[in-house]
Amino acid sequence: MGDFVLSIDQGTTGTTALVFDRDCRVRGRGYSEFTQHYPRPGWVEHDAEEIWRVSLRAAREALAGAGVGARELRAVGVTNQRETVLAWERAGGAAVGRAIVWQDRRTAAACDELKSRGLEDVIREKTGLVLDPYFSGTKIKWLLDNTPSLRERAARGEVVFGTIDSWLVWKLTGGRAHATDCSNASRTLLFNVNTLEWDDELLSLFGVPREALPEVKASSGFYGETDPSVFFGASVPVAGVAGDQQAALFGQACYTEGMVKNTYGTGSFLLMNTGRKPVPSRKGLLTTVAWQIEGEAAEYALEGSIFITGAAVQWLRDGLQIISRADETEALARTLDSNEGVYFVPALAGLGAPHWDAYARGAIVGLTRGTTRAHLARAALESMCYQTRDVVGAMERDSGIELKEVRVDGGAVANSFLMQFQADILGVPVEVPEVTETTAAGAAYLAGLAVGFWRDREEVAARWKVARRYEPRMKEDERERLHRRWLRAVARARDWEREEE
Repeated sequence: MGDFVLSIDQGTTGTTALVFDRDCRVRGRGYSEFTQHYPRPGWVEHDAEEIWRVSLRAAREALAGAGVGARELRAVGVTNQRETVLAWERAGGAAVGRAIVWQDRRTAAACDELKSRGLEDVIREKTGLVLDPYFSGTKIKWLLDNTPSLRERAARGEVVFGTIDSWLVWKLTGGRAHATDCSNASRTLLFNVNTLEWDDELLSLFGVPREALPEVKASSGFYGETDPSVFFGASVPVAGVAGDQQAALFGQACYTEGMVKNTYGTGSFLLMNTGRKPVPSRKGLLTTVAWQIEGEAAEYALEGSIFITGAAVQWLRDGLQIISRADETEALARTLDSNEGVYFVPALAGLGAPHWDAYARGAIVGLTRGTTRAHLARAALESMCYQTRDVVGAMERDSGIELKEVRVDGGAVANSFLMQFQADILGVPVEVPEVTETTAAGAAYLAGLAVGFWRDREEVAARWKVARRYEPRMKEDERERLHRRWLRAVARARDWEREEE
């Protein structure tokens, strides 16, 4: 009987693998980055074969770090960047072209066309999503329309589609399982969140053949055994699958209605647990499946997806080259007593929730002769917090629940300037847990619960602990003034890329 669970967290820029023990402690860790491809402005692609290679490498590293063999694992959990989608051959399992990444904006015009046909309301009602290039449906349609003979091959059953979780499950099981979970399916524009099934009307609308899509399963349940020939000589149950943000909500032990978490990664994602009923949004949020435990009803969340937060700091480092490491931003921000009127709206891939403007572009406003790289660093950090506040406001109005606190995770929680400013601009405490890799933890917990490694959610929740709590210190009038000016900056970034009449 294995004493450990392996979690593979396949993110936008790299794969993390963690080995957890029964006390929910991390015993081994592996990480490997992979290449980002930008073939045209607004296009973002990944090499799926490279993702598979780096994911295996990270898993091997994590096992070695824990000093355990694959045969000592009780289960494997998978979590993933969600809306990124690809096609691969059913027979040999080779990827057909590159994956189209969630950040990719190439289908903006296709979304506009669907909106002009008056289809947004019916799509929203069925999927809980807005019509935006972010989601997988228009990406699959683009692949079918623009990849030679792909539509014919898909119709003949030779080619299948899936998000990255499906790709990893396929590869891990040696092609025996073509499956996804309901949290990932709910991000495709093809899945009805009310019936929890692929929707015939939506499949017809996007021209996607049902037989090419994965089987939808519970997030915590059996997917298949790993193929010993690819997985270090061991057959281990793959027993947990969830989209990265839903996995983080689970890993943060947000198991009761009204609990909220925010993950700071390439983008930022706020989710509020809304219980066993989908809550429709009127304020630009998404209604999404949070998870489903096998044998239980699905649970739902309201989500605000912010496209660019950590990626704004990466841009300062790689694009402008005004910092050499992301963590320099904290010291630079602290050299200033205020932002001195400088705001950075990081709409580098359009604006997500609650604004939803695919034509917005990045803007830096308030520049003077006295502006330095410290102002830009501070403005990039502050922009994460302002965008979070925009989403929280929408969330409170939609749910009727007033926020009491936010549980946070992701790489940026190490930045104490950022965390304090977040508490200040929200006006509620911000809690950082001891285990900050909550996405990987959530996938591990879902897998472990499915095989009885952990008894129930209460056992997992009892092990969740706060490492640091940030209390708001800013006066209310200053909080409101700063946010008001932020909204003025957002107004200047909106609709920038649309052709003038």
